[in-house]
Amino acid sequence: MRIAHHHLELDTGSGISLNDITPQLRGLVARSGIANGTLIVTSRHTTTALTINENETRLLEDVRDFFSRLVPADAKYLHNDIHLRDCPPDEPENAHAHIVAMLLGSSEVVPVVDGELDLGTWQSVMLVELDGPRTRTVNVQLMGI
Repeated sequence: MRIAHHHLELDTGSGISLNDITPQLRGLVARSGIANGTLIVTSRHTTTALTINENETRLLEDVRDFFSRLVPADAKYLHNDIHLRDCPPDEPENAHAHIVAMLLGSSEVVPVVDGELDLGTWQSVMLVELDGPRTRTVNVQLMGI
């Protein structure tokens, strides 16, 4: 069994942005030499999430609109009372981003079969930025033979 570990870094868009990282993941699989196994991708941030879905422009806009309505950034959240917390004075008011990240989750697992990600025809692995723009890091671990 082989195990390979990588970090992907990417600059994200503002507010809620969905960033397709499938091409980078495919590249890591190709370079790993692992033919059959598992890819685990995990966000290193509490205001980002990972999901597998279709990378279609109008759907992505629907997703942004939905989460903005479900967990509005301008609602009252205790976490946003920066003056009552022990944190840097430039800490953003981002409770909404933490909450959406908890709803979506911070990791995905994708099978690797015959040296390829075993995703459906329309599936992409996306890093969901919820408090951007920022530079973000994603952990990638490949295991297999």
